[in-house]
Amino acid sequence: MKLTILGASGHGKVVAEIATLCGYDQIEFLDDNEALTCCGHWPVVGKCSLAAEKDSDLFVAIGNNGIRKLYMQTIPDERLVTLVHPAAFVSKDAGLGPGTVVMAGSVVEPYARIGKGCIINTCSSADHDCRVGDYVHVAVGAHLGGTVYVGDDTWIGAGAVVSNNVSVCGGCTIGAGAVVVRDIDTPGTYVGVPAKRLKER
Repeated sequence: MKLTILGASGHGKVVAEIATLCGYDQIEFLDDNEALTCCGHWPVVGKCSLAAEKDSDLFVAIGNNGIRKLYMQTIPDERLVTLVHPAAFVSKDAGLGPGTVVMAGSVVEPYARIGKGCIINTCSSADHDCRVGDYVHVAVGAHLGGTVYVGDDTWIGAGAVVSNNVSVCGGCTIGAGAVVVRDIDTPGTYVGVPAKRLKER
């Protein structure tokens, strides 16, 4: 099987390794940085604009939520694959959107729903009945309690925790190690324990 990955960064290397573990034996990259000729063991064969010409499966491996969204919106959902590391656990009763990756050691529990183009990063978790919107990054070691809602385009930082039954609106950044114990209904950056919104300067 052949996979073309958009984005030849460190995140792309991790995605490529997961893809090989999922059965892809031909992997190539597209990246707009013309100086790049390879990404780990795999070649960079052109710019991201070539994606539409490829006859392979496609995956957008760009860590920045906004940039990932821009590229994914140019690709039909049926061409995007979803990747799950063999060392992750995804319940048979959970749902994953197109172009989402679940990395090693992560857990997605029953009836959780993860949207399109999400990153469920290494050793993170989404407990039962979570609803995670599109283009969300749940960073390394972050945890969403049961029945948590996370809106589109949100970043949950490394080691952050969102408590059970809490909603986080779209367009938020939750800082590394923050603990969210109350609903967040205003976009912004939230840090600390308990998490509070940083004032804009």
